[in-house]
Amino acid sequence: MTGDPFVDHRGLLFTVAYEMLGSAADAEDVVQETWLRWADVDHDEVRDPRSYLVRIVTRQALNRLRTLARRREDYVGEWLPEPLLTSPDVAEDVELAESVSIAMLTVLETLGPTERAVFVLREVFDAPYDEIAAAVGKTPAAVRQVARRAREHVAARRPRTRVRRAEQERVVERFVASLTTGDVQGLMDVLAPDVVAIADGGGLVRGASRKPIVGAARLAAALVRGVGRKIARLELRQVWLNGAPGVRVDVDGVLAIAVGLTVEDGRITRVYGISNPHKLGRLEDEAVLAR
Repeated sequence: MTGDPFVDHRGLLFTVAYEMLGSAADAEDVVQETWLRWADVDHDEVRDPRSYLVRIVTRQALNRLRTLARRREDYVGEWLPEPLLTSPDVAEDVELAESVSIAMLTVLETLGPTERAVFVLREVFDAPYDEIAAAVGKTPAAVRQVARRAREHVAARRPRTRVRRAEQERVVERFVASLTTGDVQGLMDVLAPDVVAIADGGGLVRGASRKPIVGAARLAAALVRGVGRKIARLELRQVWLNGAPGVRVDVDGVLAIAVGLTVEDGRITRVYGISNPHKLGRLEDEAVLAR
């Protein structure tokens, strides 16, 4: 502990903002805004600095989220969250790893701003209803209702099972090996029959599909075809993205794609390929996440 509550809780504040926004760049802006407001407060008057700071960051993130919602309506192609490079230790906190996964952030994107804030604060950070109410400007009774609806909404859409870390790593290793060697059958074996692949190039990257690809056969063929044309220029590495094993793809030594994967029952059920260059800036340094 440093003695400065903002510094001590900075990882927590970033995590709250990131889970609400799905954008590390916007989350950093919100954390900075929170610091400016914290700097103007008489700290001796704040009884619970952690709750106070979470309340500030939530309000700032809500304001930003409403702006982003309008901007994302005009987004070209599929929108995916900005990926984070995380340490393997994040996976040890199962709830935290699940909450920051690309799959979960994609589900959270289907909630309204207030529902998303309530879900994140309650389900991920276990904040009391009265504290959430103060942060979102509603009564505790109203927050309970919002939390129930958001929980049911997310439960119907989130991945169905939790997977052991070792199993995730094995599946991703098989995926990378099959893709590197152009082994179509190997890919078919590691992909679920109804796998869905979503690419986010933001309209800026040639070759990034603007519609999801569904089915193992279609996806395996598309992946082998895409990799085969430039295999000599590619480097595929397994890395930790958003608390789970993922893949980093470099072309001619430059980061080109971050690939998040959802594993269920020993097979990959979702593939998230993020190549929008504006979303790849966080993949050189590990993000500090906390609950």
